[in-house]
Amino acid sequence: MTDGFRTRDLRDHNAALYQLSYGHRDIARSAAGEIDILAPPARGLQRRPFGIRSPRAAIVGRMTDTPSRLARRLTTSDAVVVGLGAMVGAGVFAALQPAAAAAGSGLLVALAAAGAVAFANATSSASLAALYPEAGGTYVYGGRRLGHAWGFLAGWAFVVGKTASCAAMALTFGSYAAPGLARPLAVAAVVALTAVNLLGVTRTALATRVLLALVLAALAFTVVAGLAGTPDPAGLSPAAATGGAPGVLQAAGFLFFAFAGFARIATLGEEVEDPARTIPRAIPLALGLALAVYAVVAGTALLAVGPERLAASEAPLVDVVEAGPLAGGAWVVRTGAAVAALSVLLSLIAGVGRTTFAMAANGDLPRALGAVHPHRRVPHRAELVVGAAVCALLLAADVRGAIGFSSFGVLAYYAIANASAWTLSDAERGRPRWLPAFGVVGCAALALSLPAASVAWGAAVLLAGALVPLVRGAARARRARGGRR
Repeated sequence: MTDGFRTRDLRDHNAALYQLSYGHRDIARSAAGEIDILAPPARGLQRRPFGIRSPRAAIVGRMTDTPSRLARRLTTSDAVVVGLGAMVGAGVFAALQPAAAAAGSGLLVALAAAGAVAFANATSSASLAALYPEAGGTYVYGGRRLGHAWGFLAGWAFVVGKTASCAAMALTFGSYAAPGLARPLAVAAVVALTAVNLLGVTRTALATRVLLALVLAALAFTVVAGLAGTPDPAGLSPAAATGGAPGVLQAAGFLFFAFAGFARIATLGEEVEDPARTIPRAIPLALGLALAVYAVVAGTALLAVGPERLAASEAPLVDVVEAGPLAGGAWVVRTGAAVAALSVLLSLIAGVGRTTFAMAANGDLPRALGAVHPHRRVPHRAELVVGAAVCALLLAADVRGAIGFSSFGVLAYYAIANASAWTLSDAERGRPRWLPAFGVVGCAALALSLPAASVAWGAAVLLAGALVPLVRGAARARRARGGRR
C-alpha cells in the first residue's frame, strides 16, 4: 500500500470503526479472520445529497433484525417515565409565563395547538423508530429517508437546540433553589447529572421516576391550593385573550418547548426491550399524560390569578399558591420547580449525548465521541463532552433567549421527522399521510411565530449546519478528482 500505510494498519482502523456499531467480540473475530470488516457498507447506508431517497431502498431492516450497540434494559413504563420526566416541568415552570404574555386566556387554545402539532410529531417519530431502532432519533430517520445532509441537519438542530435547553433548565434549577447562587448551583447540577448518566441508563430511569413523582406532587398541591381560593371564571373568558391568532401561535411555540421530551424516548431505540412495540406505545402515552397535566395546571392558574398576573410573574405557580389560603406552602412549589428542572436536565443530557454518539459513530462528529464504555455500555465520551459544553454555556446563558432558540431548533428537528415519515408507505406509517404533512406545516408555523431574535439566530445556526455536508461533499469530490489524475 502507498504512503507507508500498511494493510494491517487499514484493518486495525476499520476494526475500530466496526467496534462503534457491533462491539468488542467482533473485533476479536475480525482479527482471527472470521469476518470481513473491510467489506463496503450496505447500499441503504450510503450517503446521499439533499435529495429524497426511495423509501424502499432506504430501509435496512426491521427493529428485531437490527443489532443494538447499547444494552436493552428499558420497559414500556420506563420509556414513558423517561419521556414524562423530559416533558412535565419544563412547560409549567419555564414556558407558562411567556405563553400567557403572548396569548392571555388564549393560553389554553395555544396549549391545544401545541399538543396537536406534538401529536403529529409523536406519531411520525413512533413510526420511524419502529423501522430504525438506533440511537440518534431524527438524525437517523432523516438520513435514511431523505439523504445524509437532512439527517445531519436534524442532528445539528437537536444537539445545538437541546444543549441550549440544558443550560436553561440548569439556570432554572439554580434560580428556584437559591437565586443568589444560581450559576454555581447550575454548574453543580450539570456535573452531578452527567455522572448519573454515566452510571448507566437503568439508573437514569430510576432517578427520573423519583424526580417525576416529586414534581407531580408539587403540581398537585398547586392545583389544590389554587382552587381552594376564590377562582374567577373571567380568567378563562375569551375576552381576556390577547395577541389574536399571532399571539396564540407564539404561545404555542413557547409551549411546544414543553412537549419536546418525547424525543428522548425515540433516542432510546437501542436501549428499550422489544422496541417495535415499546416505542410506538410509549410516545403517545407519555404525550397524552403530559398534555393532561399541563391543561389542569394552566386552567387552574388562569382561574386563580388571571392571565395578566400570570404573564407578569417571574414565578407564576408560586403566585397561584400565594393567592389562596395555602400560601404558606409556596415553598412546596419552589422545591417542585427546582426538582422539575433537574428532571428535565437529566433527560436532556442523556438525549443530547446519545445523538452526539450516533453522529460521531457515522463520522459527522469526531469519531472519538462514538466510544462506548466497555463495562457500562454507555456513550461516556459523548456524555462528558455534552456536560462540558453546557457548563461553558452557563457562563453567559440567558434563560429566555435559550428557550426561544431551543424551541426553534426543536421545531426544525421535528419538521424533518415529519418529512421523513411522509416518505413511508401506509403500512409502515400506520397513520394517514396527511398527519406528517400537518406536522411539517405546524412546525414551520410555530417556529416562525417565535420572537424575531430567536428566529434570526436559529435560522443562522441551522444554515451554518446545512452548509457543513455540502462543503464536505465538495471537498471529497475535489480529492477524488485529484486522485484520478
